[in-house]
Amino acid sequence: MKTFDQEVSDRIAANGANATLQADAAAFMKSSLGPGYSYNFSWMGRPIIQYPQDMVAMQEIIWRVQPDLIIETGIAHGGSLIFNAAMLELNAACGGPQDARVLGIDIDIRAHNRAAIEAHPMYRRIDMIQGSSIAPEIVAQVIAHAAGKQRILISLDSNHTHAHVLAELEAYAPLTTVGSYCVVFDTIVEDTAECCPSDRPWGKGDNPKTAVWEYLKTHAEFEIDQQMDNKLLISVAPSGYLKRVR
Repeated sequence: MKTFDQEVSDRIAANGANATLQADAAAFMKSSLGPGYSYNFSWMGRPIIQYPQDMVAMQEIIWRVQPDLIIETGIAHGGSLIFNAAMLELNAACGGPQDARVLGIDIDIRAHNRAAIEAHPMYRRIDMIQGSSIAPEIVAQVIAHAAGKQRILISLDSNHTHAHVLAELEAYAPLTTVGSYCVVFDTIVEDTAECCPSDRPWGKGDNPKTAVWEYLKTHAEFEIDQQMDNKLLISVAPSGYLKRVR
């Protein structure tokens, strides 16, 4: 008799070969981005601007990896910072790293967002740096925060141009510990740009997914977690869950 875990694994594998399911998921992604579906959710009172499926995926990864540091580029309203800090708080309550922290980097931490984050109970696990995530002096500060950490998880979700994301990958992906992840958000832009035109400087051929493709050409220590893609189906980060395997 199969174990429950094996049944789950088999279902996820079957998703990858299910053309109808894949097409339905792709159609939902294309139709939901324009109306701003991801803007409808919050975590512990702060807007998180994520799809629930990706939130669940991050919870699974954080529980499995048990990081003592999560590095996150892109803060916005702070929902993801609060989410990550809350997951670390739960890990600690269950015997995980007691002093785990989240480090958020953003080029512009707006005053009202900073005030709300600093007033939140989860702020006790959060540090923030204001500045460009790819500026040498900011990268140096992040590397200093990472010194001595045992398990590091990376989340990249700031400027979505190819050049910027590739520079973030070059700067921060090496900090990812073996068995952990560097998650690149909004790779979906490559697949949906034609149906969601915008005035942003990124689009088809110039976005986080193209940066992932470029980075992986020369970094065999990372692999796309295809099982995660097949599990989620609905995600802003297809091909963006990069697992460090060596």
